[in-house]
Amino acid sequence: MDDVRLKQNLHDAGCDEAVTEEIIDLYQSGRIQEALLKMKKDRCRLMDQLHESGRKVDCMDFLIRKTEKDLRTQ
Repeated sequence: MDDVRLKQNLHDAGCDEAVTEEIIDLYQSGRIQEALLKMKKDRCRLMDQLHESGRKVDCMDFLIRKTEKDLRTQ
């Protein structure tokens, strides 16, 4: 993959500039396994954010249902 496409894909995936540059540097220097490891670590970070967002949505859903129920019982 060329550097431009790699940088765009990393940006699209939500990598910050520092992580993006580190992965590109590793990739360019032929240290593909290390670049892959860095990408996997950042994927874990993204998954943690996804799970946290899911918990927040669950809390909001609970509040919506509770409020709707309270309105019906008034």
